[in-house]
Parts: sequence; structure tokens; C-alpha cells
Amino acid sequence: MSVLFNFILKGGDTMNNALTTTLFIGIDVSSKSNYVFALDFFGEKLFSFQTSNNLPGSEEIVANIISCLKENSLTHLTIAMESTSFYSWHLANVLATHDALIWFKPKIYCLNPRVICAYKKSFIDMDKTDPKDAFVIADFARVGKITTAPWDGSKYIALQRLTRCRLHLMENISREKSYILSNIFLKFSELAVLDKNESPFSNTFGASSLAVLTEFMSIEELATASLEDLVAFLVDKSKNRFSAPEATAKLLQKAARDSYRLDKSLYDPLNATIAASLNCIKSLEKEVKGLDKAIEKAVKRLDNHQFQCLISIPGIGPIFAAGIVSELGNITKFTNQSCLAKYAGLTWRKKQSGNFTADNTFLTKTGNKYLRYYLLEATASVTRYNTEYKDYYNRKYAEALVHKHKRALALTGRKLVRLIFSLLRNNQLYTSNEVVEKVTT
Repeated sequence: MSVLFNFILKGGDTMNNALTTTLFIGIDVSSKSNYVFALDFFGEKLFSFQTSNNLPGSEEIVANIISCLKENSLTHLTIAMESTSFYSWHLANVLATHDALIWFKPKIYCLNPRVICAYKKSFIDMDKTDPKDAFVIADFARVGKITTAPWDGSKYIALQRLTRCRLHLMENISREKSYILSNIFLKFSELAVLDKNESPFSNTFGASSLAVLTEFMSIEELATASLEDLVAFLVDKSKNRFSAPEATAKLLQKAARDSYRLDKSLYDPLNATIAASLNCIKSLEKEVKGLDKAIEKAVKRLDNHQFQCLISIPGIGPIFAAGIVSELGNITKFTNQSCLAKYAGLTWRKKQSGNFTADNTFLTKTGNKYLRYYLLEATASVTRYNTEYKDYYNRKYAEALVHKHKRALALTGRKLVRLIFSLLRNNQLYTSNEVVEKVTT
């Protein structure tokens, strides 16, 4: 370190001179307050204080920063904070756009808390307090450990809030469907466990299936219904979409006869709980459709070339493309496709000792979970429309010994990341399966 300091003090180059005149700020953000800690390049403490996490508090932070910069003849500014949900967003936006700070070329970084936690372990026996956390964040920036791109403001925030809300609703729908299956099993045990090739319905939550579950009071009533009446019921509820309604009716009655019988006093409560869950699912699905329309409108306001590149890939529609764009931001902040994959958490840690290398490794999942979700959903869709990716998925599925689908999907998603990075960096539309992925590795 002393060699570096001597080199800098002798006027090494412009970049190093800029480092010695940089103020490094670490901010520990919470819902109600922010603790600020400032260091110079040589690790000397310049100031520290606590303030409220609101607009007056942010102005106090700016005032103290300006005063410190002038008193110490510093010309550059680096501010780092942990990305603590949405609590850090307002502060990062204020500091990145404040007129008084623009002259000092501020670089604002929202860092992964897990990275800071790992760096803190290098300080032996350090207490867990807000001042100490703020110091660690400032020191992390000072020693040049930051590898992510600076915070790029609110350009994508509107679209991001919509796509993240959509994921939230989809998770609620999935949770509600999982919950309703337990009640379906209690009422109609055989329907809930039949294999797809033996089930009368291809979709448990389809219109015909739901009509059977809610309009027949008990399984006994379904099992003893006349075949003609049941066929007519299915034709009406499915809008005559069954290719063989009589065969479907026979499968349905067989499942009803094979199901466990319940005490009659249990059917009313079960019907009420099933109906309540179905109403929740329908309501959530309606909200998702509304969000889909809002997402498409928000994308048009961006006038983003990245969106057009993504939807040119067969299988990636406006919603998945919008989700990916909103989480990626500007693709130029990633130096290569490996950085993009790491940001999404689509990487694997190697497990090796001596001559042994483990075959069963796990996704790191330390990146952006929203980006990972939309990439994997897009991957599943692409495999249905693109022969190259479908064949790759099937090959990886056959190779896997455990977790076949998850492993094959993640590996295919990693392949899709390479294509996405190439298209976005080259501002290129996908044209055919023979597209060459020119990726800097």
C-alpha cells in the first residue's frame, strides 16, 4: 500500500489523483433514519452523523457533504449504501440528481447487503451497530471493492414497479391454488390425485372442472347423476369444447365413485372454502390482466430499443420483455454475459476438493430475484417456440440425475442470457436459429 501511496503522491496519473481527492460516503439506511460515515482515500474519518430518512434529512446529508468537500479540497464524490428494499430509493435519487452535488461528479451505488456482510467479516470482532455498518460500507467503496455500475436513476422505476407487482400477484395466485388443492382433495379425493392421462380435465382450474367442484353439492350427487344429464352439463360449461364429452363424463363418474365419502355436514363448509379461494383467484387474475395492459403502455413511453430486441426472440412477449428490461436497465453497465448471469443469480458455485469435483451444485441465487424470475419464465416460453432451445432443454433434462426440470431450465436460461446479452449489446434483432452469439467472455 505504501508503494501505491508514494506513486500517487508523486503524481502518478489522472485517475489516481482523482482517487486521492475523492470523498467516500457510506450510508446505513433504515426505514426511519440514515447513519452517514465519511472517509478520505487514506481511511481518515472526516465526519459521521445520524439523520432522518426523509427530505429534510437528505438535505442535511447534502449540506454536510458540501461542507466537507470544500473544507478538505476534495473534488470527487462516491456514495455507497445497501440496497435495502425500497427504503434507499428516495435517498439515492436525491443524491444522484441534487444540483449542489453535480459539480463533484457523484457516483451513487446501491450495494447487495450480502456483499457488505461478507466484507464486514474481514474486520475481526466488530459489533453490529449503525455507525459500524456505515463505516464498513464507506471503507468498501474506499478500497475499490465495488464492481457494480452506478445507480442510474428513476428511468425504469415506473415499469419496474408494475412488473414487480405482477410477480407479487402471480405468487399469490400460485399460493392460493396450492391452498385450494387441499380442500379439493377433501371433497373430491380422486380428482386431485389422478394422472393427466386418466383425469377427465386437462386443467384442474378450468371452467368445467370448477363448475363440477362448485355446482355439485356432494360427490354422491355426481356419482349418481344420469350420464345424459352429466354430458349435457359438461357440454354447456365447456361451450362444447370436449372432443368426446361422453367419455369425459364416464371418467368423471368413475373418479367420483372411487373417491372417499364425507359426512354430509362437511360438504357445506368445504364448498364455501373452495368458492372463497376461487373468487380470490379470479380477482387476482383480473388484476393481472389489468397490469399487463399498464405494462404495455409503460413500455411504449420508454421508446426502448432493448425491448424491441427482446420481443424479436420467438417466445418472449411484451410482459416477459418488459420484466427483463425493467430489471436490467442499461445493458452497457455489464462488461460481459457472465456479469449479467451473475447479476441474475444464474451461476453455480464450484464444489471441489483434491481430485473430487461435485456434479450436483446449486444456483447462487444471490442476484436480482425479479430478473431471474422473468428470465426463467421467458426461457420456458422460448423452449416451446424455438427448436434449438427445446432440443437443448431436452438434452440437459436427459443428462440430469436429480431435479431434472429445474436443472434443465436453469441451464437453458443460462444459454438464453448469452443470446440476450449479444442482441442487446449489438442492438440487433433476432432473425433466425442460426444467429451467431458474439459474446465477450
